[in-house]
Amino acid sequence: MQATLLKPVARQKKAHHYVIKLMGCRFVFTAIHEDPQVAWDGIRAGVAETERIENLISSWKDDSSTSRINAMAGVAPVEVEQELFDLIKRSQQLSKITKGAFDISGTLSRYYWKFDGKESIMPSPEKLEELRRLGNYHHIILDEERRTVFLKEKGMKIGFGAIGKGYAAVRAKMVMQNIGVESGLVNAAGDLLCWGQPLADKPWSVKISDPEAPERALAEFSIPHGSVVTSGGYEKFALVNGKKYSHIIDPRTGWPVEGLKSVSIICPNPELGDALATAVTVLGQEEGLALISQLKGVECLLVNNNNELIYSKK
Repeated sequence: MQATLLKPVARQKKAHHYVIKLMGCRFVFTAIHEDPQVAWDGIRAGVAETERIENLISSWKDDSSTSRINAMAGVAPVEVEQELFDLIKRSQQLSKITKGAFDISGTLSRYYWKFDGKESIMPSPEKLEELRRLGNYHHIILDEERRTVFLKEKGMKIGFGAIGKGYAAVRAKMVMQNIGVESGLVNAAGDLLCWGQPLADKPWSVKISDPEAPERALAEFSIPHGSVVTSGGYEKFALVNGKKYSHIIDPRTGWPVEGLKSVSIICPNPELGDALATAVTVLGQEEGLALISQLKGVECLLVNNNNELIYSKK
């Protein structure tokens, strides 16, 4: 009896998705692979890495390095992990580039708003001015040799709400690739990072929500890889005397920003995109477009108060 050699059946690639709440918001991890084991190992690694980043940078966890820095503001420098030191250093560089429109020390006034759409009384101008004076990236003192961070003014705080999710997405992609996930996507509540090839053998399709009806797409385009980060005040806001106030604070004034409903940044790195989306929202249409025009490999799409779409020009 002659044996028949059977050819191995090639397994098809499939997309595996996992949704979880991390860093206070909705994360979606997608891994595309022919082996489900590799895909889910990659997703688990991405989730674990995001949790690690959250524990490192969270200002709400008392035992985090960030909380220790804040607790010692105006008292003494704090030695931190090289990773956190480098993130703070990059944040300061972005503050310089954006002329203070992005500032990890400039959002103290957010502690006095709920931004749940139910506020009826605004914080006093005196209180907001007091908090604004405490926010100044020049007062974040870094010592490279000792690897320490010191906040000069007592009462100062730093927070990574405008850059942390983007950084987490970068790290999640890295560990997922190390597991063997050659194509995938991380969506960190609007900070989207994709790599490799989607199933349809076409570029990744990205939709930008209409600020007036977030379930509807206002714009749709494709990217081969990289990131799209969208920032807007239409989901979290304060409503006082019938007027909406965005949850995005101008660190230079301490007040919620006005003028743009949505800002989407297209660039290779979501950490950079995260910071720039906030900065452009703060700067407004004219200054924001001028900033983006100076940055290589970065583009943006704005939605102004008239619901008009404005694209950057290169």
